[in-house]
Amino acid sequence: MPDFSTLSRRQKTLDMTIPYRGSKGPLHLLVDSTGIKVEGEGDWHSRKHGASKRRVWRKIHIGIDEQTLEIRAIEVTSSNVGDAPMLPDLLAQVPADEEIATVTADGAYDTRACHDAIAARGAAAVIPPRRNARPWKPDTAGARARNEILRASKHLGRALWRNWSGYHRRSRVETKMNCVKLLGQRLMSRDFDRQVAEVQIRMAVLNRFTALGIPVTVALG
Repeated sequence: MPDFSTLSRRQKTLDMTIPYRGSKGPLHLLVDSTGIKVEGEGDWHSRKHGASKRRVWRKIHIGIDEQTLEIRAIEVTSSNVGDAPMLPDLLAQVPADEEIATVTADGAYDTRACHDAIAARGAAAVIPPRRNARPWKPDTAGARARNEILRASKHLGRALWRNWSGYHRRSRVETKMNCVKLLGQRLMSRDFDRQVAEVQIRMAVLNRFTALGIPVTVALG
């Protein structure tokens, strides 16, 4: 029977494969990120005595399948890494031969790199432009697609564009983030590689739970 030290060393090099069932038809990917605590005092202690210098956070970036609600892509970074730079890495985790229909994310992903990465996969971006957004130089497919989004949102209005484009579907990935934190509000590992493995194990467990059954929501009235 391996001891704790053996398991900790093994965790550092553990190669996790996150299981998923796959959706019927093209993939509709919903993207979001959240922070998770690594070490430091609890929230009550922080409010009472102030935050400790030892408080450390990691960011979890995920992409989920809108149909199955299973996690299809995940990245773990330090807290100073932005959301938008990780989108191309998330898309790269989806097999190249799998069709992606749409990629839905919030306004933080309204960057050239994100739109170009989405266009390179032949997908449509569902990303609201920033309120002070201006048209980009139409020198790439991603820039031209983003300019169309900007024109549509200005013509229809931001609220109507969100309904027309299906942007409200992004709430499902926010709910999935809540499920992630229900498995634990903090990471127990101290080494970064072990933290990545710990998060991946949680995602694999969460996908197993999701595969057992998800609620069916029906609108009434």
